[in-house]
Amino acid sequence: MAPTSRRIGRRFPDYGWAWPTNGLDRLLKAVLLPDHEAAQAQVLRWLDANDIDAVEFREHRLLAAIADRFGKALAGHAAYPRLAGLQKMLWTKSRLAMREAEPALKAIVEAGVPIMLLKGASRIAVDPAAQRGRVAHDIDILVRPEHMAAAFDVLRHGDWQVSTGVSPQYLKPRLAAVRSMNFFKGSYGDIDLHQVAYDWSQADAVDDAALWQRASPASFSGLDVLVPSAADRVTLAIGHGGLDAHTHSDWLVDTASAIRAGSIDWSVLGNIVARRHLAVPAAVALSYLEAEMAVPVPSEVLEQVVGMADRTGASRIASLLQAKPRTDFKGLTWLSRGVAKQLRMRKKRAVRERELPGVEWHGRRTQAVDGVGAAAPALSQQLPLPQAATGAAQAELDIVVQMDVPPVRRRIEMELNGGECHFARLRYRKLGKSGGRLTLRFRGKIRVDQADGALVLSARPSRQFRQWEHEQTVSTYGAVPFRIVSVSVSPLR
Repeated sequence: MAPTSRRIGRRFPDYGWAWPTNGLDRLLKAVLLPDHEAAQAQVLRWLDANDIDAVEFREHRLLAAIADRFGKALAGHAAYPRLAGLQKMLWTKSRLAMREAEPALKAIVEAGVPIMLLKGASRIAVDPAAQRGRVAHDIDILVRPEHMAAAFDVLRHGDWQVSTGVSPQYLKPRLAAVRSMNFFKGSYGDIDLHQVAYDWSQADAVDDAALWQRASPASFSGLDVLVPSAADRVTLAIGHGGLDAHTHSDWLVDTASAIRAGSIDWSVLGNIVARRHLAVPAAVALSYLEAEMAVPVPSEVLEQVVGMADRTGASRIASLLQAKPRTDFKGLTWLSRGVAKQLRMRKKRAVRERELPGVEWHGRRTQAVDGVGAAAPALSQQLPLPQAATGAAQAELDIVVQMDVPPVRRRIEMELNGGECHFARLRYRKLGKSGGRLTLRFRGKIRVDQADGALVLSARPSRQFRQWEHEQTVSTYGAVPFRIVSVSVSPLR
């Protein structure tokens, strides 16, 4: 294969600087090197130097693929029983996650919503045998924007919980501003519902439509679904993986698998890379796979992608910082990567808030009221509107609540809803670590004519978990029970 017009260097700011190194590089080579003996030597070296129980989920995902590739050929190593057990455990969790998701996916399709699978689920649909080595504890699905509300309702009424902790009433009117949502159910159910396949920084409306046109039919657990074209599977893997600093490095395995299958339209891939501003992460990924793993990336394609990346200007640095595995960062470089990511996330939040800003009432501490405290605290309480306010267009509410807070720094989150209508998020940031009795006052205005019956004040978690099994997690993120001290309503004519 002819080399590209210039060599990819490993020093900053060239693209080889962001390639995986050390143990992560060794594991990827154990999965991807075409030479079986060379790949086996890599995994044996890794097993000699590392404890399977001491590494992170990122490594576990690759170890599952390694166990699938080599099987009992690694039986002579002392770590083999643990490796085999790890693969079985991860495979079982993947199967349980799929089984939990299947009824929900079926219900979405029966509601007239076509589903496109993304990431690991799409690879398994294309190649069912990959399930033995491809960990897929969550199922990523894409629906068209006009179908987002229908899919959301199916999951909501199926008792799936949104991971952010906000209520369905808050989310429903904001669906158009949400790229994706993560839902949990039971011990293993995990569905990521997308209406846009790529991150907002990689958005392109024309290619969003073309993605659906290029998709192919497939079967997933007996359900008729769509999967992205081979070119789209590669660019989607690069688009997501390049932002996560190799948090889940089997995206590189997915990329190599799609390329080696030999069905990629490289002209389409080049067009997607240009439209989606993926040149830098694509240059990192494709040059690494071609140079280190002998993945057959055409030299003219690699030259085209590297050329695009070279012309991206100052944004190339931020993209490189986000594409480099975070375990390789030290000192100032680590801080720079964090700054680059936070700037991207801040812009993302600004875009969302411009589309549909939320109403927030910020609480302030007030004096406790004598004699209050006999009522049992609850996670949800009704606030019926006084008769005097029912004829007014607007009303101002003054709510005082009391709660016993844990001794940690955290956010206190509450919501005011009326039936299906969301009025406001009530928020307070607790900066101190002391616990005990806390009395908060919230004031704000609502549209009375939008209230559907009684108002409901609810405590919300600041983050949702599938299982609340650790006391520290509950203290830091769980909903805080409260009691109502007083509510006053002033009609606004």
